[in-house]
Amino acid sequence: MALLKAFLLVAGRGERLRPLTDTTPKCLLRINGTPMLQIWLEHLEDSGIDEVLVNTHWLHEKVQGFVEHWSTGHKRLKIILYHEPTLLGSAGTLLVNRQWAGQGPFFIIYGDNLTRFDLRQMLVFHKRNRQSLTIRVYKGADPKCAAIVCLDEKGIVIDFEEKPEKPKSELGAGGIYIADSRIYDYYPKQTESGGSAALDLSYDILPRMVGRMQAYESDEFSMDIGTVAAFAKAQIKWAEKRPVDG
Repeated sequence: MALLKAFLLVAGRGERLRPLTDTTPKCLLRINGTPMLQIWLEHLEDSGIDEVLVNTHWLHEKVQGFVEHWSTGHKRLKIILYHEPTLLGSAGTLLVNRQWAGQGPFFIIYGDNLTRFDLRQMLVFHKRNRQSLTIRVYKGADPKCAAIVCLDEKGIVIDFEEKPEKPKSELGAGGIYIADSRIYDYYPKQTESGGSAALDLSYDILPRMVGRMQAYESDEFSMDIGTVAAFAKAQIKWAEKRPVDG
């Protein structure tokens, strides 16, 4: 049986969270005392993920130290740290680690998303629908902070736009995806030989996949902690949601 893998994207500097991230990488900021990275690693382990690739950049030594310490008591989940001296962008990280990802399916998760979202159920849904990519969507998205999607009657994504000025729907992309190796067919041709420019999933890849993405709608709790205000709000929300709904 193929190993179940996940990309956990946490390398960003967290500019919107400054000054909190001046001396602490965003993924090690604590939610009610627990680092975000720990919340995700525990959730991935509980969800049956075999291997996770965590990309690093800003203050990467601190992330490495945390992972080494956490791993001593958690042997089932294999963690691969991939350091990016220069940020590759979300899609760039996937590209340079294409061989590791294999045929898939594999998860693509933005690590600043606070949730205990049911990954197993999403995977069942993905396998049943057999699209190149499944995207978790939710209602009531703020277009200033999220990609906005439109769906047809079968739940296929027919429009995808990152932070649009004139949103066409209230459905937002929830920062959790499942893909297989077909995602690489939608990369710009010049990147096939290993271009150096950073590539972003939401701007450079997913708009090219319109018509080939299946939406998985869920109202399970999740929130982006990417600003100082959101981070403060998350402390309260997480205490309310855990352990039953979180």
